[in-house]
Amino acid sequence: MTTRIETENTVLHSRQVEQILTGIATSDGAGVKLTRLLDHELQARLDPFLMLDAFNNDKAEDYIAGFPNHPHRGFETLTYLLAGRMRHSDNAGHHGVLESGGIQWMCAGQGIIHSEMPEQRDGLLAGFQLWINLPAEHKMQAPWYRDVQNNEIPEYVSLQGALVRIIAGHSQGMAGAIQRPVTQPLFLDLHFADSTAFSQPLPAEHNAFIYVYSGEVSVAGQDIAANSMAILTTAAADDGVIVQAGRSSRIILVAGAPLHEPIVQHGPFVMNTRQEIAQAIEDFKVGRF
Repeated sequence: MTTRIETENTVLHSRQVEQILTGIATSDGAGVKLTRLLDHELQARLDPFLMLDAFNNDKAEDYIAGFPNHPHRGFETLTYLLAGRMRHSDNAGHHGVLESGGIQWMCAGQGIIHSEMPEQRDGLLAGFQLWINLPAEHKMQAPWYRDVQNNEIPEYVSLQGALVRIIAGHSQGMAGAIQRPVTQPLFLDLHFADSTAFSQPLPAEHNAFIYVYSGEVSVAGQDIAANSMAILTTAAADDGVIVQAGRSSRIILVAGAPLHEPIVQHGPFVMNTRQEIAQAIEDFKVGRF
């Protein structure tokens, strides 16, 4: 159900655009074509976020093989499906089908083996997968998984007419579908009509970025084109971000509290030391996941 709010928290000093990226076309899993927007080079700058992939394929051969069984340890994943159907299954007994507009949140914790396979033979498959780091003290927790379908995601219409879907975190006093301690991730899907602005307060210390997946928007006078990711500045005087759209546009806004901990990644394992990575590899090999 969509709520129409009556008042809004204002932003007095908007963050600016620090850098604009277009990502790298690549493939993962069993050949799924995607664009990698965030990887190793940006992990320190966008802590606690480790990876962001965007996928948008209308040819079955570009996605049909999916992501067969593979392991993870030490972080969480958010999958947000804009179009299509995807089935999750893992060795902890979790199963679920992700429908258009829904999300899957998985905490790999101490170790999990899972698959993500398309439930369609043709048509469009589009969405995002975001990897979020876990603090050192939580990396070896028991794994868990949660589905949230399209009609369960809180959303509202802003005073200027933007549709705001709150995947994680809070916006204008409304709680999103998922809340996580420590990293406090914010994930908003924003749909703009013509000449619409949107303001979101952000803690000054949180790292933040936006990705434009349709149309064009601007932040502090800097235009951001479709299929572009903009890293936002962090300055003590800035109390949030103001996004302006001159035409119909769609973006995601992502922010979170940095952990300021060492990041050591080896493929699907993200820990704090090389010794912990070696232990993860050994545990996977001998079947301890």
